[in-house]
Amino acid sequence: MKKLEIALTVAIAAVLGACSLAPAYKPPATPGAPAYKDVGPWVGAQPNDQLPRENWWQLYGDTELDQLQTRLLANNADLAAALAHYEQAQAYSAEARSELFPQVGAGAVAQRQRESNTAPPLRNPAAPSVYNSYTVGVQASYEVDLWGRVRNTVEAGRDNALAAQADLASAQLSLQAQLADSYMQLRGLDQQIELLQQTIQAYERALKLTQTLHGGGIVSGLDVSRAQTQLSDARSQWSQTMAQRELMQDAIAVLVGENASSFSLPAQTAAIPVPVVPLDVPSTLLQRRPDVAAAERRVAAANAGIGIARAAWFPSLTLNAQGGFQSTGWANLLTAPNRIWALGPALAYDLFDGGYRKATIEAAKAKTDEAGAMYRGVVLSAFQQVQDNLALVDHLGSASTDQKDASDAAQHALDLSMTQYKHGAVSYLDVVQAQTVALQEQRGLLDLDTQRLRASVQLIRALGGGWSVDQLARR
Repeated sequence: MKKLEIALTVAIAAVLGACSLAPAYKPPATPGAPAYKDVGPWVGAQPNDQLPRENWWQLYGDTELDQLQTRLLANNADLAAALAHYEQAQAYSAEARSELFPQVGAGAVAQRQRESNTAPPLRNPAAPSVYNSYTVGVQASYEVDLWGRVRNTVEAGRDNALAAQADLASAQLSLQAQLADSYMQLRGLDQQIELLQQTIQAYERALKLTQTLHGGGIVSGLDVSRAQTQLSDARSQWSQTMAQRELMQDAIAVLVGENASSFSLPAQTAAIPVPVVPLDVPSTLLQRRPDVAAAERRVAAANAGIGIARAAWFPSLTLNAQGGFQSTGWANLLTAPNRIWALGPALAYDLFDGGYRKATIEAAKAKTDEAGAMYRGVVLSAFQQVQDNLALVDHLGSASTDQKDASDAAQHALDLSMTQYKHGAVSYLDVVQAQTVALQEQRGLLDLDTQRLRASVQLIRALGGGWSVDQLARR
C-alpha cells in the first residue's frame, strides 16, 4: 500500500511537472519597411552568405588592415573582458540547469550528546542521559517542478547566456569596425600628408622663382613675402596633420593591445576602394545584428521570469530520502541492526508574505515590458544606422565626383596663374589665391573619400558585419 501511495505521488508530480506559468512567448512587434529609402550604388536583396560573416574587412583589400584585425582578436583588452562575461553567463546557465537533477550528499557525524530528563518519552528512564552518537549516511532531495519554476529558471538562464553570447559578438563587431574606421582615417591622413609635402615642394619652387624675379627687379618684395607666407602656412598644415596621424596611430595601438610608445605603422597612400556590399532587405536585418539578437533574448528571459514569480503562489513539493547507519559506538557501526532510513515527500506553502509575491510578479511583468521597449529601440536604431550610412555613402559618392571636378579646375587655374605670372601678366596675389583654392579643393577631395570609406565601414557594421565566438574561445 505504501509503495502504491509513493508511486501515485510520483505520477501526479510528473503530470503537474508539465505545467508552466510563464506567458506564451512572442517577440515584440517592431516596425519594418519593404525597402530602404536610399539605395545608391548598392546591390538589392541578395542571399545572406554573399557578405562574409568573418573577415568582412577583407572587402577593402588591405593586407595591413587584415593583420591589425588579427592582432585585435588576439590582444584587445575589452574583447577579453567581453569573453569573460560570456563565460560567466554560461556558468550561471549551467548552475540553473543543475536544479533539474536530484541533489545527493553524504556525511558522517560523531558527537557526544545529552538528552533531557524531564521530556519523556524522548528517553527511556533506564537509558543513560549522556552518550556517544555516530552516524554515517547519504541523503537525496529533488524538487518536483510542479509549476515550471525550475524549467523557467533554466529557460531564463539559457536566454541570458545567449544574450551574453550576442553581446560578445556585438563587442567584437564594434571593435573591428572601430579599428577599420581608425585605419581609414589614418590612411586619409597619409594622403593629406603626401599632398602637403608635394604642396610644400611646389611652394618652395614658387618662392625661389619670386626671389629670382625680385633680384632682377621685376617684382616687388611683397611677392616674396606672399610666397613665404604660403610656404609657411603649408608647413604648418603639414605639422598639424602629422600630429593628428600620431594620435590616430596611438588609438590603433590600444585597439590591437600594443603599447603606443613602441607601435608604428608605415605610411601608405594608395587609394582604398569602397566595396560594393550586397544589401539585405530590411526584414533580414534582424538576422544579422548581434545586438538585436541580444535584446530579443533578454525579452525571452524576462518573460520566463514571470513564470518563476507566478510559481511562488503555489506549494512546492520536494522528495526526500536518506539512509545510513547510526550507533553509540564505532564498533559494528556498519551492520544491519544499526541501519536507519527515511523516505517521503515534503510540501511547503507560504500562507502570508505581506504582498511580496504579488510585487514580484508585477516587477517581472514590468521588466518584460522594459526589455520589450529596449528591443524595439535597438531595432529602430539598427534601421536608422543602415539608412543613415546608405545615405552618406550615396551622397558622398556624388559629392566626391563634383569635388574631383572642382579640384581639377582649381589645379588648372593654378597652372594658368603661374604661367601668366612668369610672363608678368598677373600679380602674385592671383597666384596666392589660386594656390589657396587648389589646396583646399584637393584636401576636400581627400577628406570626402575618407568620409565615404568610413561610412562604408559603418554600413557594414550596421548590417551585422561578421563575428565568430568559436574563434575567440580558441585563444
